[in-house]
Amino acid sequence: MNPRLLCVGGEDHDLRIPFLLALRRCGLEVVAAGSGDPAPFAKAGIEHHFYGLKRYINPLADRTALAELQAVIATARPHLIHSFDTKPNLLCPLAAGTDGPPVVRTINGMGWLFASRSFLAMAGRLIYRMLQRRAARASALTVFQNRHDQAYFEEHGLVRPSTSRLVPGSGLDVEAFARAQATAPAADELRRRLGLGDARIVMTVTRITREKGIDTLLRAAVLVCRQRPDVRFVLVGPHEPSSPSAIPPAEIERHAPHVLHLGRREDIPSLLRLADLFAYPTEYREGIPRALVEAGLSGLPIVATALPGCVEVVRDGWTGLLVPPRAPDILASRILALLDDTTLARALGARAAELVRTQFALGSIADRYLQLYLEVLPQGACASLPDLAGPTRKRFDRDGLDLP
Repeated sequence: MNPRLLCVGGEDHDLRIPFLLALRRCGLEVVAAGSGDPAPFAKAGIEHHFYGLKRYINPLADRTALAELQAVIATARPHLIHSFDTKPNLLCPLAAGTDGPPVVRTINGMGWLFASRSFLAMAGRLIYRMLQRRAARASALTVFQNRHDQAYFEEHGLVRPSTSRLVPGSGLDVEAFARAQATAPAADELRRRLGLGDARIVMTVTRITREKGIDTLLRAAVLVCRQRPDVRFVLVGPHEPSSPSAIPPAEIERHAPHVLHLGRREDIPSLLRLADLFAYPTEYREGIPRALVEAGLSGLPIVATALPGCVEVVRDGWTGLLVPPRAPDILASRILALLDDTTLARALGARAAELVRTQFALGSIADRYLQLYLEVLPQGACASLPDLAGPTRKRFDRDGLDLP
């Protein structure tokens, strides 16, 4: 019998389906639990358990989610639990209990508490640190997607260095992404459907909230389009009316016709083929933003904020340009610079694509996680897994670096 892995996330857990399928190809029996639509998991042939989870602070709902997670664990009977996202990372060690399966947590960013400058967020950081210490003590390993988050946790005593690891992201299936772009409708046809004509396109893929920097982007769009009326800003991503930082549709509509919001889309690889440049003005402390990895693989020059997570993909002057958060004038000037200098833009995009292929490919990331699982799985559960110490597999140290 293969080891049974329960992977727990939130409402967008379906984005990790390629990662789960890669783990299944490595020999794991994979089960998912999340608070979003179970249909994508059924389509992929992955067993899925729903539990309720609220993104924002809600102690009563969190208590209910904990009880539901305990029921999921009892039903799924995993050998190992792997959690993603802030609340699952806090709840899963509690739900597993002292006699339950080992828990591996991935800290995929530090989120709203470290993005917001509000009094509530600053007070919440104290509680966050207390809860993270408790969760880390009950977890077998804590994995970080970028070095800045790992350093913060270790410096503040939120995790023991002996149980701290680094793996850059959840990986991107490079081959599947290329196939999706190759089989997409012709760019001219897609432009016609969207009414984009021959405009130069600056694209952003993210949630439409202030913490994701959309208000900064809208102000930058005004500055750019004053000088370059041929430019259109295309926003891809959902409105989040339940978010305290949601941007209402009317605010975006005021910027028409230079700004087009497409909402949530399933054809991101196709849309990225239309773009001349990718902008990512987030104010959010993220792990490794998937949107940046996909934009990089598409060969797009990127302008992004100089924040943890972003700087792992966008290396200033090499794979893109970095700007401070909440600086629309600087963001606009960098966008204009790349629109004007197509030679530089092509060079940045080519290097970004190569970086993604070498550092963020799905197979490599799945291998790193499989080795971490072998560290904590009961010995009897590992018999059917490949030997990662063998000559055909790379090995990595605690910081995710190649070992000789």
